Amino acid sequence: MFTERDLDLLRRPLFAMITTVPTDDRIPSPRPVWFDLGDDGTVRLFSLASSPRIRQLEADPRASVVVAAPAGEPEHWVAVEGAVSMFADGAQELATSLSKRYWFPGVIEDWSGMELVRLVLTPEKVRRFTA
Repeated sequence: MFTERDLDLLRRPLFAMITTVPTDDRIPSPRPVWFDLGDDGTVRLFSLASSPRIRQLEADPRASVVVAAPAGEPEHWVAVEGAVSMFADGAQELATSLSKRYWFPGVIEDWSGMELVRLVLTPEKVRRFTA
């Protein structure tokens, strides 16, 4: 489903923008998130359990995640669409792992005491552009 160029981009510690289906008449609003790829090709991220994103995913599990190369590089983006599964287990561990990926070396965010949810997006459609 992913090309080698896609994987090169998705393996970098870049922010993704996740968009979920709103539960009211609002316009969908992407939000930046940390993510990584599972060995099975899923997109893994986490969220606070109290986040509106969780309520939206409970009502409709569809979401999209878009990752783009930063300014100054040739244009390249990957958009992944699919259903999101939510899990209470493994959320703290994923948050700690992602904090190591996104923060400066040696700086780890303390997620203990926060109720987190592990989100796993299973790709159903992948779109891309590469300059």
